[in-house]
Amino acid sequence: MNLTVIGCTGSFAGPDSPASSYLLTGTDHEGTVWRILMDMGNGSMGALQRHIDLHELDAVIISHLHPDHCVDLAGLHVAVKWDPRGWPGDRIPVWAPKGTHAYLTAAQAIEPEPGMSTEFVFHEWEDEQPVRIGPFQVVPFRVNHPVEDPYALRVTYDGAQGRSVLTYSGDTDACEGLVRAAQGADLFLCEAAYQEGRDEYRDVHLTGLRAGEAARDAGADELMLTHIPVWNSPTKAVIEAASVYDGPIALAQPATTFRIVAGAERQAGRAVNPLPASRWV
Repeated sequence: MNLTVIGCTGSFAGPDSPASSYLLTGTDHEGTVWRILMDMGNGSMGALQRHIDLHELDAVIISHLHPDHCVDLAGLHVAVKWDPRGWPGDRIPVWAPKGTHAYLTAAQAIEPEPGMSTEFVFHEWEDEQPVRIGPFQVVPFRVNHPVEDPYALRVTYDGAQGRSVLTYSGDTDACEGLVRAAQGADLFLCEAAYQEGRDEYRDVHLTGLRAGEAARDAGADELMLTHIPVWNSPTKAVIEAASVYDGPIALAQPATTFRIVAGAERQAGRAVNPLPASRWV
């Protein structure tokens, strides 16, 4: 599968990137291309349209209900409902924490019934219960963040391009659920919003060090750091992670696409190169 970084700045959109949003693309065994948007933080709606037409979305999956991860769903709703050219597709499935429909209708100041249910089909995550979307299986794992119902998302792709596993941390501090979600992942896309020695708050975000520890403990093949706020040094986050994790480390970069390859394929020499940067498309 391919991972396209739509936005990766932590906590709010920055001058060079929207907030968190990632496009997953994969072809099933019948040749159909599937596209899933993972989180839709502020600023991502505009950037997404540089990569695909909105009607090409097959589903949206949301890690938790903080604006920098979900608020642009309100903009997507406007596009689906009010485009005078009409919406060429069906209602868009949205897999998300409980309360998402109420959260978004409040943000849009619209009546809760029917709310957005004429444009979206809302489904609620259940901890560690798998969901099938085309060639993708998504399993949510409850994590440690100060909002109701936060999840890390483990995405397994099994299709025409082979089999591979991506784990996305969402927002979290260190916890057992995060390590379970990332167990043996081919790519661990992990937040690193805090810095060691400065950010002493716990149960909110990871540092680069704690992201590296989670990747190490989970046996993840590769680590990609993301959700770094504009006031933090990405280089420092990488240095922290590398002090405890000896696998390849990359930084998420907006408007770039990364091909996720299974470990067996890399070991067989079929990957372009074992280093993450070599697979930016």
